[in-house]
Amino acid sequence: MITFNPKQITETFFAELPKRSQDIIVRRYGLSGGAQKSTLDSIGKKYGITRERVRQIENYSLKNARKSKAFEDAGASFGELADLIKSTGGVVAEEDLLNYLSEDALTQNYFYLLLVLGASFAREKEDSEFRTRWFLDPKLSEDISAVLREISKNWTNDILIPESELVSLFNKQAQTYQSRLKNNEEDIKRWLALSKIIGKNSFDEWGLAVSPNIKTRGIRSYAYLVVRQHGSPMHFTEVAKKIQEHFNKKAHIATCHNELIKDERFVLVGRGLYALTEWGYSQGVVREVIRDILKKKGFLSKEEIIKQVLKERYVKENTVLVNLQNSNFFKKKADGTYAVAN
Repeated sequence: MITFNPKQITETFFAELPKRSQDIIVRRYGLSGGAQKSTLDSIGKKYGITRERVRQIENYSLKNARKSKAFEDAGASFGELADLIKSTGGVVAEEDLLNYLSEDALTQNYFYLLLVLGASFAREKEDSEFRTRWFLDPKLSEDISAVLREISKNWTNDILIPESELVSLFNKQAQTYQSRLKNNEEDIKRWLALSKIIGKNSFDEWGLAVSPNIKTRGIRSYAYLVVRQHGSPMHFTEVAKKIQEHFNKKAHIATCHNELIKDERFVLVGRGLYALTEWGYSQGVVREVIRDILKKKGFLSKEEIIKQVLKERYVKENTVLVNLQNSNFFKKKADGTYAVAN
């Protein structure tokens, strides 16, 4: 819990500076009005000086603030910020940290300036792999980055891992760093959120950030996640309804049905019922299912065939029997078993 007002503290640091220097700090860090941060160029144009000169004045102002008596007296406030970072895992995304400190953009900018001024705080800029983050211990940050790279290095676009399993995977990979990486589930979830390589969908499943299962777009991708989460075959009308409920996306029933038909990830297993191919269901109509079963298992009785087909399709037994009677595709042997016709 933060007990101090960041605006009051930071303003005392710069009270002795010339007005122009104070204004440059205010503009650079967005400490007024709409909390907009100004560029070096825009400030330079205002004062008729180069962008490099603006940078020099900014650095000089920060240096003097750190030397001020007010800065020395603010040790307890910096301690509170350090304790907060420790309590959130020791390495925390800048956006998450500032949002935790305040919902107000202007207040966030004052906190950001305090983080810049504090000697114990380190900041790593956003890159292709990780979000911008703040930390106290550089080695801890390096260890976390190493584990995040390792756990996802062999992932493909179709990989989806429940968050609880990924936390366990992180812990397993982090065993060589046990002196630094504690088995704290909440901390690990925050560390996972540092990565730009992996991401989480709305069902708390993790995969590659570029995967359509994470960066979800289009009815097919929404439908896949809905059916996968449901865990059993769904009617296309129910799929459309769940897309609307869960993703707040308008899914017309006819459009949803058409998209499911076209996508090989789905199998029609009954009247309007769709399952996922990855669940072991085979493509094709009932006749083709019977054919595949007989090719795989050899001669089977009528009862055995019905039992096997009903594992694949939500149909009536009579539908299976009608298909078996088609002599163009199946033949009945003298012992009552069936085989595929030549």
